[in-house]
Amino acid sequence: MTLEEVRGQETTMDTVDRVQSAGASLEDLLVAARQQDYLTVGVYESAKIMNVDPDSVAFCVLATDEEYEGDIALQIHFTLIQAFCFDYDINVVRVHDTERLAELVGVAADGDAPRDAHCILVTSPSANPWKDPSLDKLGLFCEERRSMYDWVPTITLPER
Repeated sequence: MTLEEVRGQETTMDTVDRVQSAGASLEDLLVAARQQDYLTVGVYESAKIMNVDPDSVAFCVLATDEEYEGDIALQIHFTLIQAFCFDYDINVVRVHDTERLAELVGVAADGDAPRDAHCILVTSPSANPWKDPSLDKLGLFCEERRSMYDWVPTITLPER
């Protein structure tokens, strides 16, 4: 085994550990933000908040599953939300488990159709900014991923 192969394995393991750690941090952040009532759930509700008070947005989560990958309207919304987040220096991540994310933020299904959990904003009032260690960890994770040209990293939530 060459030195390059060993370094490649170390880098891969570090990346896997960081992504798993980021998933746990995201879960902690969403639970804490839900308890503080600092969550905005839904694409349209999030767009309203971004339009009215963009400085209150601390973090953005875009979620989709395989069944929504081909939804052009949702992908256009995601592109616009990502652009907005980049303009306002808001960290944004993707998650591929909408159902689990909906559970974490307390969006119960009405009947058979789950409510829109495709976009979740963590907000913080400008007058009294909210600090959370998980938010700081996710900020560092996003900064690190951007340095590797991964502008919207994908995070995997921990198993239940």
